[in-house]
Amino acid sequence: MNVLKIAAFSDGETGGNPAGVVIADALPPAARMQAIAAEVGFSETAFAAPAEGDSGSWRVRYFAPQSEVPFCGHATIALGAALALQHGDGVFPLVLNQARITVEGRRNASLVMAALQSPPTRSAAASPALLSAALALFGYTPEDLDPRIPPAVAHAGADHLVLALKTRAALSAMHYELEAGRQLMAGAGLTTIVLVFAESAQRFHTRNPFASGGVYEDPATGAATAALAGYLRDIDWPHGGAIDVVQGEDMGMLSKLHADIAPEAGSSVRVSGTARVMTQ
Repeated sequence: MNVLKIAAFSDGETGGNPAGVVIADALPPAARMQAIAAEVGFSETAFAAPAEGDSGSWRVRYFAPQSEVPFCGHATIALGAALALQHGDGVFPLVLNQARITVEGRRNASLVMAALQSPPTRSAAASPALLSAALALFGYTPEDLDPRIPPAVAHAGADHLVLALKTRAALSAMHYELEAGRQLMAGAGLTTIVLVFAESAQRFHTRNPFASGGVYEDPATGAATAALAGYLRDIDWPHGGAIDVVQGEDMGMLSKLHADIAPEAGSSVRVSGTARVMTQ
């Protein structure tokens, strides 16, 4: 089975988050997709096939090395690039396990410009118990947190715990034990934890531990960026309709994500960036 390897949210010809993409006539059995994702070894692999009884749509499932996830932003961007390369520029309707979204792909020389429309967003304050466990996991204290962005569980197709930090140095110092992180995320139903530093009202630096999928850290996380953007809308953050997110810096895999935020509460967030086909 041919697996395309595409880095999403790249910084031109470098950086980005590698994803596997499999486009087939029909989706393989779940166990086979899980085995392929584990063999590929990227944080996620997207599997797509024409949706039965839904002309023009693609049935999509996402697998991390250790588990299936309901939605993955960077793998969706990679899929949009792959569809554009195979079928020409366009907007492609996607049928996920729990939502229907679209992804757009437009070829631009050696790169592909891609954008996804996330599932609907929502957010809720993090419980004291979850917050305490998360702070202990990373060795942070309440004094490390930015009070302007209170801890919350934000959703845009999957749940992410948002922890905003006061300083860039605190973000750079992020460390944790993978198994302890996996247990915390599994117990709380989290896909990732989004650690955020607000450089300005519209520019953010993030890191995304993804222990629930067996990955220590993701260099670019579109689903978490969509969830963060939706949460900023919920708290009336002065985002001005869009934010830019820089991720992967501390991993040496610089990634750039852009999120357009419509004013309607709970509405889809448009997350965009570039994608590059990996040579190996």
